[in-house]
Amino acid sequence: MAEDTSDIIRFQDLNLSEPVLKAVLDVGYEIPSPIQAQIIPHILAGRDVLGQAQTGTGKTAAFALPLLCRIDLKKSQPQVLVLAPTRELAIQVAEAFQRYATHLKGLHVLPIYGGQQYSTQLQQLKRGVHVIVGTPGRVMDHMRRGTLNLDALQCLVLDEADEMLRMGFIDDVEWVLEQTPPKRQVALFSATMPSVIRRIAQQHLQDPEEVTIKVRTSTAETINQRFLIANGNQKLDALTRVLEAETFNGVIIFVRTKITTEELAEKLQARGYSAAALNGDIAQKQRERTVERIKNGQLDILIATDVAARGLDVERISHVINYDIPYDTEAYVHRIGRTGRAGRSGEAILFVAPRETRMLATIERATRQKIERMELPSVEIINDKRITAFKKLIGDTINAGELEFFNQLITDFHKETEIPMLDIAGALAKLAQGDQPLLIENKPFKNDFKESRSDNSRPREDRAPRGDRPPRRDRDSRSDRDAAPRHDRGERDNNRGQDRNRDRDAPPRRERAVPEAGMARFRVDVGHDHGVKPGNLVGAIANETGIDSAYIGHIKIHDDYSTVDLPSDLPSKSLQVLQKTWVAGRQLSIRRIDGDDAQESSDNVRTAAPRDPNKRASRPAKSTAEYGDRPARSDRSDRPERSDKPTARAPKAAFDGEKPARKLALKESDGSTSPRKPIKAGKPSYKPKNKAE
Repeated sequence: MAEDTSDIIRFQDLNLSEPVLKAVLDVGYEIPSPIQAQIIPHILAGRDVLGQAQTGTGKTAAFALPLLCRIDLKKSQPQVLVLAPTRELAIQVAEAFQRYATHLKGLHVLPIYGGQQYSTQLQQLKRGVHVIVGTPGRVMDHMRRGTLNLDALQCLVLDEADEMLRMGFIDDVEWVLEQTPPKRQVALFSATMPSVIRRIAQQHLQDPEEVTIKVRTSTAETINQRFLIANGNQKLDALTRVLEAETFNGVIIFVRTKITTEELAEKLQARGYSAAALNGDIAQKQRERTVERIKNGQLDILIATDVAARGLDVERISHVINYDIPYDTEAYVHRIGRTGRAGRSGEAILFVAPRETRMLATIERATRQKIERMELPSVEIINDKRITAFKKLIGDTINAGELEFFNQLITDFHKETEIPMLDIAGALAKLAQGDQPLLIENKPFKNDFKESRSDNSRPREDRAPRGDRPPRRDRDSRSDRDAAPRHDRGERDNNRGQDRNRDRDAPPRRERAVPEAGMARFRVDVGHDHGVKPGNLVGAIANETGIDSAYIGHIKIHDDYSTVDLPSDLPSKSLQVLQKTWVAGRQLSIRRIDGDDAQESSDNVRTAAPRDPNKRASRPAKSTAEYGDRPARSDRSDRPERSDKPTARAPKAAFDGEKPARKLALKESDGSTSPRKPIKAGKPSYKPKNKAE
């Protein structure tokens, strides 16, 4: 039934420090990938490493985990420097370091890359940083300015060295290598080994341990591979639709963590499916019973982790669903290999969040196979399936016979009441269905499934320049969800003022004093004083909980704390994870705030009060610099008089905190002006985005 697991290396066998090992187990890792099992001991021992491995093999954890074990937290100087070819990869690697350092109190990780303000990076460098992850150009800049001191550097990691060569950064990389302490450790990783990379390794690495990982990339031709774009909060509904639309025999659903196996099994059972969890915590006897049940058809769905499914071979598995995208390509190949065996056809469906499309592309490159996108099964398809199944149930019941007693009962009832037989049959069908509706409502699924959501997740380098992009309100955006005072919104471009000129006829975005329906306000113990930006919070929350950023609401950053709106039904386990999550060198210590507390946290937030069309609410004067290149208002004498009021005007009074009523003039494309339409009193000046159906 299952292969012998006695010789399997686990993370507990790799001599990782207790805090790092605890973080590894927290994120759901159970056994190391091949590159992790081979690289970690060498880096822990301080030896130089030359690793040849494809993207998606788990090499980030291979160097991050052992390096975190060796950092001296008493020294607030950079001890680890990782060079990455792109800012996206730099951010991704920095987030991985932060995730694995959850239990290392006081450890600071800083990504530095072009396009980010120097002031932000300088502030954090002065505060003290243990791990730097950056692109070669920006790292060189800081070193030349004297703002990045690498005297205490213990290890330099070159990640995706061949990619840095392809992008023309190799001279910068060599310069950095030459400026670092000669006794530092070097770990070089590359998917290929061109002569230039081999020369650098020979010149700058001392007797390196060479590790080459050959990844299994072949997938059976009998497996039909598809993917579905689905965000965290909608994955369960999407999974339910897929299970209803697909004709399956047995299904294995792969998830990352043991907790998710239990939770998902319970939710599917509540929806009427025969499902069970299979994870490493389940006793061997129970595991054997569970596997036997799915083999003999008593069970239809297994929700499993990678380790728990090792060696599992069940003939009736027709579908493998990757509910959580795997961390590496080899795991993907192993997962879908549970179906399509011995020449049988099989279906493999991969759930991908918009932010995970990079991993999807990595899997396609590694397997050299295109994974086709599937659309979410429509309401019509689901309802047709349900009607067909209901009719089949009626037919099967008739074919089973033994209906004489019930036939006589219905005949007698018809004679006594004279109710038509068709109405009686309808009543019996409704009685059989119970409280559960047979058909689902014909309402659109959340628009995160649109192609545009996936497209927006591509790297920024691939996006059109700002000048070629449509005005902000015509693009997919966070709408009013993360509208915040200008000083809270991180770095901004001076061209934003020009965007606002195009949008002046649009209703102004306002920050809400209380969360919108379906959301709750939470407080986190990190703010301006710690250098946090809204993007830091969004990234941390999305990565740690699996919530897509579309479901992270309004963020308000104060001096020493921040507030963020999250789904009100956020699981307690997710909150427990966020309690211990570190952002900007601080633990979030997240807690929910309700009622007066939520209102108080919004005291400095402008609220969307109704406007009188003829009177503007009193408010402090704003700096004109805030409006960018906004055109000046037309002179009052040039503006048409209103026909419903006297033309004579009272002398203009000195401003005492309340401006006299007036209408704004809008500049049209032909240069003329027209009065702004008044906003009706009693209606908010924005329309909240409906995030939850």
